[in-house]
Amino acid sequence: MINLPVFEYARPRTLEEACALLAEGGASVVAGGTDLLPNMKRRQVEPRLLVSLRGLSDLSELREQDGGLAVGAGVTLAALASHPAVCEGYPALARAAELVSSPQIRSAATVGGNLCVDTRCTYYDLSESWRQSIGFCLKLGADTCRLASGGDRCWAVSSSDLAPVAVAYDARVRLVSAAGERVVDCFDLYRDDGAAYLGLAPGEILTELLLPPPAGLRVTYRKVRRRGSIDFPILGVAAGVRLDDDGRCTDARLVLGAVASAPRRVRQAEEALEGSRLEPEAIEAAADAATLVARPMDNSDLTPGYRKRRVRVEVSRAFAELAGSP
Repeated sequence: MINLPVFEYARPRTLEEACALLAEGGASVVAGGTDLLPNMKRRQVEPRLLVSLRGLSDLSELREQDGGLAVGAGVTLAALASHPAVCEGYPALARAAELVSSPQIRSAATVGGNLCVDTRCTYYDLSESWRQSIGFCLKLGADTCRLASGGDRCWAVSSSDLAPVAVAYDARVRLVSAAGERVVDCFDLYRDDGAAYLGLAPGEILTELLLPPPAGLRVTYRKVRRRGSIDFPILGVAAGVRLDDDGRCTDARLVLGAVASAPRRVRQAEEALEGSRLEPEAIEAAADAATLVARPMDNSDLTPGYRKRRVRVEVSRAFAELAGSP
């Protein structure tokens, strides 16, 4: 059994108190802890202080706002997947939440935790002794990437299920720190760098996911993984469309997860669909564009070649599903 490192634990009663604790440095936020605590056991992160958000009831609220929804970062994935307002207005988000891990994990894991979940890589996710045997990687302070020898950037992949869907819905996130708060587009929260994969300033806490009104936008989510539960995605496809009265696409969205260090929006695929009906030729053109953009590497489950081929298949299936939806 791998033990946790020694750490201090604080359960603040207000968001202001939590922000003040984080501003001191050396601290990490914990809510469900389903990703952070295993990472601590593997010594991937060793914060001196864990600042719990469990005592902040405001972060566990989901409410209507400006015709859309404001989802607190502390809402569990199980609650998100079953909430009537989410299932009706944002069914792809409910599906993505329901596909995360297992029922036990979803009952503890939170919206904020999944949006900010650590990137993954074969060279990063094993035990400390294994990593010591080959030398540490760029994500843990070494001067080279073990996957791309001599490389000066980290290629660990984004592993969030909610992130591609949130980007497809044009969602925003509220970020709060001791210095104040700001609201940014969800797309801008992520960086295509496996080590510095979040655009959070030091001490910032993601407090809310802000969903705009659907306004006719249909979105679906498809996930590829080795097993039917537990596993992180090796491919996530969030696809969305708006159709006019003639069935022509006026707005298309395609966001790929788990093929890069950040959710990858495929503009070329969107352009292939806009102005067209969702017929096989247009869908095939979008799938071709997505396949060209996706460049999975050998740092995740199954082979890069297989994962790249699945991009074409799953993108085609996603848009075919949207073509047949009411």
